[in-house]
Amino acid sequence: MLDSLSRSVRRRLLTVSAAVLVVCGLLVWWLVPFGTPAPSGRVAFSTGVPTGVYQRYGELLQQALARDLPDVSITLRNSEGSQQNLARLASGEADFTIATSDAVAQYQRDRKPGFEQLRGCARLYDDYVQLVVRKDAPVRSVADLRGLRVGVGQEGSGVRLIADRVLAAGGLTPDVDIEPVSAGIDTMPGLLERGELDAFFWSGGLPTQAVQALSERFPVRLVPLDATLIDNLHDVGESNRHYRSAVIPADAYARAQDGQPVETLAVANLLVTTDASDSSLVEGFTRTVIRSRDRIGGQVHPAQLVDLRTAIYTEPLALHEGAQRYYRSVKP
Repeated sequence: MLDSLSRSVRRRLLTVSAAVLVVCGLLVWWLVPFGTPAPSGRVAFSTGVPTGVYQRYGELLQQALARDLPDVSITLRNSEGSQQNLARLASGEADFTIATSDAVAQYQRDRKPGFEQLRGCARLYDDYVQLVVRKDAPVRSVADLRGLRVGVGQEGSGVRLIADRVLAAGGLTPDVDIEPVSAGIDTMPGLLERGELDAFFWSGGLPTQAVQALSERFPVRLVPLDATLIDNLHDVGESNRHYRSAVIPADAYARAQDGQPVETLAVANLLVTTDASDSSLVEGFTRTVIRSRDRIGGQVHPAQLVDLRTAIYTEPLALHEGAQRYYRSVKP
């Protein structure tokens, strides 16, 4: 009987001990963090001019990141565009930015400070080059801009880079054959409307709100940039191979296009960071970019074109380790 009692006591002790171990294990699991800690801290995101697509996209992405990465504080910084954005990354003034692939390639080609540290997170959407003139202007090609006042974008912008190249491909020397006006998309439409410009270049997603608004209040049209021009661009140098032939759909700017598609060239936008950025932060940032596509795309049409299948192609930049980790995690 004592033996039987002893066995019963031992069974109860073993049961109690097992329960205690389970409780202790649960307490350890609850109290001690496992895996990669959630990213935290302050992050600067360099965008673009206030009325441009970069800025609006950045504002909506900031809201999505606030939901997905609540311990990360995102500050947006206006800029003149791609070239200034890359310089800010290299100097540590920004942690993330958007830049066109041609601007990145030129930055690398010029071996500017910090070019080796640049890394890609995602290919986003394409920018379309838009050459805007008054509807009654005699300009039918880039060559017809000779002697005219032409808005070419601000210094440090991707627009300035591509405008100079398009002018050269059209047989014009930017500082000699035209009167270049350094201005951004926030001021060029008004200058054209007031007769202070004869034409302006813009490179952005479709439709760009500032161009859309101009076309609805003032008669303008888009000048075609044909395949021959793009062939000439490709002959110039390495960083120009990032341009491709494209078509602005007939309904992008209905009043400016009279129901007709317009030939042009396009270049990819990249989400860029540096190799110094925390991998967990980059992984989370990239995840939000992909997951928020439809929500942001409802307000910024170009964002609808962000695609997981093409996002990994960030040439000429190597993918950041954190971005690679995200893409591996969602690979089918």
